[in-house]
Amino acid sequence: MTGTLYICATPIGNLADITFRTVETLKNADLIAAEDTRHSRILLDRFDIHVPVTSYHEHNKYEKAELLVGKLFQGMDVALITDAGTPVISDPGEVLVKACVDAGIPVTSLPGPCACITALTVSGLPARRFCFEGFIPQANKERKEVLERLRQETRTTIFYEAPHHLKQTLSELEKSVGGGRSIALCRELTKVYEDIWRGSLEDAIAYYKEATPKGEYVIVVSGRSQDEIEAEKTKRWENISLQDHLQQYLSKGLSRKEAMKMMASDRGCNKREIYQLLLEED
Repeated sequence: MTGTLYICATPIGNLADITFRTVETLKNADLIAAEDTRHSRILLDRFDIHVPVTSYHEHNKYEKAELLVGKLFQGMDVALITDAGTPVISDPGEVLVKACVDAGIPVTSLPGPCACITALTVSGLPARRFCFEGFIPQANKERKEVLERLRQETRTTIFYEAPHHLKQTLSELEKSVGGGRSIALCRELTKVYEDIWRGSLEDAIAYYKEATPKGEYVIVVSGRSQDEIEAEKTKRWENISLQDHLQQYLSKGLSRKEAMKMMASDRGCNKREIYQLLLEED
């Protein structure tokens, strides 16, 4: 009989946020795989957990995943924890989980703290639809692609960022999406000195010209609004004459009536206005 891999969320700052179920699972596991064994020892000692701990991190994730899968096949229950938050989310744990799934080993997740969700809930930005990008890649090509996608993104987007990259990231975000987007910069979440900065992207850049970024940040950026989409759609036709616009649709086989309906939609007006303007041009 194989063991089970338990994905255990741990506190992102306040140790009291750990769940009773997580503590119990960690105590009963045969082995705990931790991102940083020394860092995790603080948490384990706090809750009187005395279980063997092994390192599992970005630099050994492939070979260690193979070793852990072997232990699970021997019937050992393994608990996976990260330095803070939910393993697998922007974390090497995804490699181990996939290895277990591929091998047919049971995997279960114990819900708990997660920095990106915590930041979203306090951001004041729309939360019905959102996406998570993790850390923005440092490689120029990948970075450019992520920022270009963000320009068209209508959902609220969440990023992680290191303090020494924050100013550059804010500047690049402004170039990509404009300074008017709403943003929340969250740091020290759940801790005594929790800090949430809210405002426009433009104001955030001005603020950090004077302030020094400290600590890891969760950046929450509002999506592109419907008004912005409609304004850009309308602007696209400003330099095209009505006749040229009409011919674009007629050349596609649309009737004059259908073409005028499409033109009205493009230009943000009604069909009667288009008809009258065309008459005046004629």
